[in-house]
Amino acid sequence: MASGGVEFLGGDRLFLISGPCVIESRDLVLSIANTLAGMGEKLGLPVVFKASYDKANRSSGRSFRGPGIEEGLKILSDVRDATGLPVLTDVHLPEQAAVAGEVVDILQIPAFLSRQTDLVAAAAATGKAVNIKKAQFMAPRDTFQVVAKARDAAAEAGVEDPAICLTERGSCFGYNNLVVDMRSLPIMAETGCPVIFDATHSVQLPGGQGDRSGGERQHVPTLARAAVAAGVSGLFMETHPDPDKALSDGPNSWPLDRLEPLIAQLLRIREACEDGCPAT
Repeated sequence: MASGGVEFLGGDRLFLISGPCVIESRDLVLSIANTLAGMGEKLGLPVVFKASYDKANRSSGRSFRGPGIEEGLKILSDVRDATGLPVLTDVHLPEQAAVAGEVVDILQIPAFLSRQTDLVAAAAATGKAVNIKKAQFMAPRDTFQVVAKARDAAAEAGVEDPAICLTERGSCFGYNNLVVDMRSLPIMAETGCPVIFDATHSVQLPGGQGDRSGGERQHVPTLARAAVAAGVSGLFMETHPDPDKALSDGPNSWPLDRLEPLIAQLLRIREACEDGCPAT
């Protein structure tokens, strides 16, 4: 399974999708991307840079949403040119898929929208890799039908061997809380898609601060270690040089200066599991 600059999807190497939640500024995004590119080269780790040009699902209508699709895609194109990293961004409407697909390597379906047939189909029809985030309210096996929608749309568009990934990002557990059932990882892998674990959104407390979401970033390493030991194909981790000042998802973002040692540890866990236990 491969698509464009992301030939590692579905391969044997663990890969990382990382970056800030939202594009705050061109300079900040390029600085983070350069750090991630250097880390990936040092650790021999495939890295995908991620950032959203628009956060359409903010808790409050007054929250920062990003620069918008036109300016955001220009910035993501600059990141791709400057660092050589493949890039990923969210799409929220079917008509955005073809436009974003002209620039990015991976189109992402946000968790809240993963049952939206027209959006999933439009993304798959572009021929770009598609990362579908499992909704917080969906059971792992519910993703089978989402994958079928994407594959059917890709086939209808003449796309052969579409690159489709699934991401686990926690499940609703009462109000303002998420939990992770690690059994979901091998279940989702039954689709034949690479399974990614979102270690940062899984510690989110949705709406936990009233007009914004909270988070418990101290639990990110624990969940990431468990997911790698379970055999995931990739990790998704939002990062920021100063999470407490981030304009979106700061409470659950991992500090950029603490990312490399954590990833190095996770790669050692991956290596220890290669000869035996991965479930996916």
